[in-house]
Amino acid sequence: MAKDQLQVLNALDVAKTQLYHFTAIVIAGMGFFTDAYDLFCISLVTKLLGRIYYHHEGDNKPGILPPGISAAVNGVAFVGTLSGQLFFGWLGDKMGRKRVYGMTLMIMVICSIASGLSFGKTSSGVIATLCFFRFWLGFGIGGDYPLSATIMSEYANKKTRGAFISAVFAMQGFGILTGGIVALVVSGSFKNAYPAPIYSVNNEGSTPPEADFVWRIILMFGAIPALLTYYWRMKMPETARYTALVAKNATKAASDMSKVLNVEIEAEKEKIVETQGNSFGLFTKEFLHRHGLHLLGTTSTWFLLDIAFYSQNLFQKDIFSKIGWIPHPETMNALDEVFKIAKAQTLIALCSTVPGYWFTVAFIDRMGRFAIQLMGFFFMTVFMFALAIPYNHWTKKENRIGFVIMYSLTFFFANFGPNATTFVVPAEIFPARLRSTCHGISAAAGKAGAIVGAFGFLYAAQSTDPSKVDTGYPTGIGVKNALIVLGCVNFLGMLFTLLVPESKGRSLEEMSKENEGEEEITKGENAQTIPVSV
Repeated sequence: MAKDQLQVLNALDVAKTQLYHFTAIVIAGMGFFTDAYDLFCISLVTKLLGRIYYHHEGDNKPGILPPGISAAVNGVAFVGTLSGQLFFGWLGDKMGRKRVYGMTLMIMVICSIASGLSFGKTSSGVIATLCFFRFWLGFGIGGDYPLSATIMSEYANKKTRGAFISAVFAMQGFGILTGGIVALVVSGSFKNAYPAPIYSVNNEGSTPPEADFVWRIILMFGAIPALLTYYWRMKMPETARYTALVAKNATKAASDMSKVLNVEIEAEKEKIVETQGNSFGLFTKEFLHRHGLHLLGTTSTWFLLDIAFYSQNLFQKDIFSKIGWIPHPETMNALDEVFKIAKAQTLIALCSTVPGYWFTVAFIDRMGRFAIQLMGFFFMTVFMFALAIPYNHWTKKENRIGFVIMYSLTFFFANFGPNATTFVVPAEIFPARLRSTCHGISAAAGKAGAIVGAFGFLYAAQSTDPSKVDTGYPTGIGVKNALIVLGCVNFLGMLFTLLVPESKGRSLEEMSKENEGEEEITKGENAQTIPVSV
C-alpha cells in the first residue's frame, strides 16, 4: 500500500498557478537565456576571428581558423558544459539546489567577461586564453541545466509542470535570438563608424583594427542578464521536495512553502517513512531495475538530438555560404560578413527556433512529452532527408529560399519536439535524492552529442573535391551526405524515444515511486523509519 504524501508536497502538486511560478520561471529562465547566448554567440564571430588572427598576406580568400583551432573554439565550451552538468548535478543532490545555484551563475558572469578580455602577444595566445575561459564558462553553464530543471519541476504543480519547465528552457530561444540581434547592432554600428573596402579590393584594409572590439563586446554581453538575476536567485528558498525528502526536514519544508504559496501548511510531526527499497543509490541493482531503461532513454535521445541540433546551429553559416545565401567572403569586408551571418541566424531564430520552443510550452501538458518528442524526431528526419536527397536542386539560386524554409522547419520541430522534452523529462521521473544527478547525466550525454556534432560536422561537411575544401582541412563527405547522416541520427532518436515514459499529469513522487509503501517495494522486508525533528 502506498504511504500518504506529505501535506506540503500535495499542496505544491495542486497549487493554482500564481506569481511565484512566474517569478521562478524568470529567475531560472534568465540563466538559460545566458546559457544559449554564450554557447551560440561564438558561431557569429568565428569567421571574424579567422580574418583578424589567421590572415596571410596575399591570400585570395580571407583568413579562417585552422581546423584544430576552429574545433577547439567551437567545442571547448561543450566539454566544460559536460563536466559542469555531471559535477553540479551530483552536488545539487548532495548540498541542495539553492546552495549550488548561485555558484553556477557567478562562474558564467565572470567567464563571459573574461572571454571578451582574452589576451596574448600572439594569435595563438589570444585563442588559447579564449578557449581557457570558454571551458570554465561552459562549466558554469553545465550546472545550470540540472539545477534549473530540478528546481522548476519541484516548485511546479503537476497539472502545468511541463509548461513551466519548458518555459524555463524556452528562454534559450530568446538567448539565441538576442545573440543575433546584439551581433547585428554591434557589427552594424562599427561598420558605419569604420567603413572598409571588400576583401578582393584591399586584403589588409577589409578588416579594420577596430573589428577586434566587435567579437569581444558580443561575447561579454552575455554577462549582463545573468548578473541582473543573481540577487533574486539567492533569495529563492530551497525546494520543499529536497528539504522534506532528502534533508528529511518536513517542518522546514512546510514553513518555506507556506511563505511561497501564501497558505497555511501544517508542520507535520509524523514520521517520514523511508523503506529500504526506497533508499537505493545510483549504482545499485534496484536503480537499474526501476530506472535503468529510463536513464538509457533520456541519455540516448538527448545524445542523438544534440548531434543534429548543434551541428545545425553552429554551422548554419557554413551551410548558408555553400548554398549561396551568404555571399562569398572575398566579396565582403570583415564587419559586413559578421552582419550578414547575424542577419541570417536571427531570421532563422525569429521564424522557427523561438516559435518552436513556445509551441512546446503551449501543448506539452495537452499532448504529453512522449507524443511531442516522437513527432519532433519524425519531422526532423523527414525534413533533413528532404534537404539532403535533392541537395543539388536546393543549391540553385532560384531554390535557395525553399532550402531556408525547409531548414527552418527542422529547427521548429527540434524545439517543438525533443530539444525541449529531453530537458523536461529527466527532471520528472527520477527520485528526489537522485533527480539532479540523473538530469546532469542525461544532459551530459547531450553535450557529448554536441561535441560529436561540433567536431564531426566541421570535417564531414567539407567537399569531396580536394580543390573545394577550406584551407587546412582534409576532404569530407560533403554537405549532402552530412545531412543524410543527420537524418539517420534523427531516426535513431525516434526509436530510442520508445524507452521514455510519459509523465503528463502525474506527481513527481508517483513517477519516481517514492510514495510506494513497504509491501510494494521491499516485499515484506522491514522498513526503516526516520523521525522528523520539530
